[in-house]
Amino acid sequence: MFTGIITDVGRITQLEQEGDLRARIETAYDTSGIDMGASIASDGCCLTVVALGDTWYEVQISAESLSKTNLGNWTVGKRVNLERALKVGDELGGHIVSGHVDGVAEVVEMVDEGDSTRVTLRAPEALAKFIAPKGSVALNGTSLTVNDVSGCDFGINFIPHTKEVTTWGDVKLGDRINLEIDTLARYVARLGEFQS
Repeated sequence: MFTGIITDVGRITQLEQEGDLRARIETAYDTSGIDMGASIASDGCCLTVVALGDTWYEVQISAESLSKTNLGNWTVGKRVNLERALKVGDELGGHIVSGHVDGVAEVVEMVDEGDSTRVTLRAPEALAKFIAPKGSVALNGTSLTVNDVSGCDFGINFIPHTKEVTTWGDVKLGDRINLEIDTLARYVARLGEFQS
């Protein structure tokens, strides 16, 4: 489990296709404190550490993960949002995030509002019903509050701090973004199916 509070921005330094896609991610984390098999959310995807170096870790990404996420668009040099798994007693500053990406949203509009940037994203139709104004979503692993919803489109406001400490300062129109809907919304919708 994660919180959606990004604690490092890593960089892809190597990609190899060997059955699954294998990625090496450079990080500022103290890798001596990372166990083999640990889970690290990388752009919102819970990925398992399969190799470690002094300043990097490697993960294997299955075809299933590639089909549901934007990880197939990773290139060497790309910056990625990172978060280590939640420990008992850690501050829960965002919301409960599983690292299981539900689908990919597309950036369809960007407007500067003062020092902040309003980004409108388009969710897949099957996921749009789970997104509500003032609800939470995880986008590329970042816990964010939804400002408004219109059909499949929803708006997020990015303050300067968020743009500086995550990859959101790099976003551009047309970008494909990993979307994880709020777990609570998923369960409420499921319960509603049984009451109909």
